[in-house]
Amino acid sequence: MKKLYKRIAIKLIFGFLFGSTLWAVPTGNEILAAMDRQQSMNTDITAKVKITQQRTDQGVRVLECVFYRRDKDDAFLIVMTAPDSEKGNGYLSDGDNMYMYRRNTRTFQHVGRDEKIGDSNASMGDMESRKYSELYRVAKDSAGKEIIVEETLGNAKIPVYRVEVTAKVSDVKYPKQVIWVTRDNFLVLKTDSYSLSGTLMETAYFTKYTVIQGRYIPLWQKFIDRFEVGNMSVVELSGISLKRIENTVFTKPYLENLSK
Repeated sequence: MKKLYKRIAIKLIFGFLFGSTLWAVPTGNEILAAMDRQQSMNTDITAKVKITQQRTDQGVRVLECVFYRRDKDDAFLIVMTAPDSEKGNGYLSDGDNMYMYRRNTRTFQHVGRDEKIGDSNASMGDMESRKYSELYRVAKDSAGKEIIVEETLGNAKIPVYRVEVTAKVSDVKYPKQVIWVTRDNFLVLKTDSYSLSGTLMETAYFTKYTVIQGRYIPLWQKFIDRFEVGNMSVVELSGISLKRIENTVFTKPYLENLSK
């Protein structure tokens, strides 16, 4: 019996030091559910957002806005604050409908999830709180095994799961993604996004998070356009608040009044 305990102890020590697969890899559903828990917000959130966009034909352009979101109502509001050509414009989602507001015409236009925000790479769909588990399923190989690989990422050799997913619904930006998510707390660090034909369209990096009231919030995100080489965007969040937002904020009149 002592020899058995000794062998178990040695296996545990070597597994801890050298990362052997003593513990089972979580299933695809478990990974997606854990990712959903990390990104869900039980409170409202307000943040300042800065988008630095680089395009081969336009050079560098900086956009700034204030972002309000309430997950329980699936509502968000974006108010542009810079540059002057965009100031006062806005975007509103009340859960069922999405609108773009233009200050110069003082009109609202009904838009879809693919509508670009301030002519940036970010779209209305990117701002929603839709769950990974509702949008994607983990892909399987020819043998019917889920495509989940344990590996390390970057120079820091961060232990991650590399997970390949395919869309369950039609209204997603990309029908296929490869996601690198941390093994300890299931934070997304990198994604490769593909078109239906299998063309790599975008690579995104999420390398800086902050913790507020037990929730991890990405502060710095980089999106590299793999289709139009040379184009990229960096999204930075600051001034984050989880205070309750008044119901009137997520309305057309509120957006109109801000733009006066």
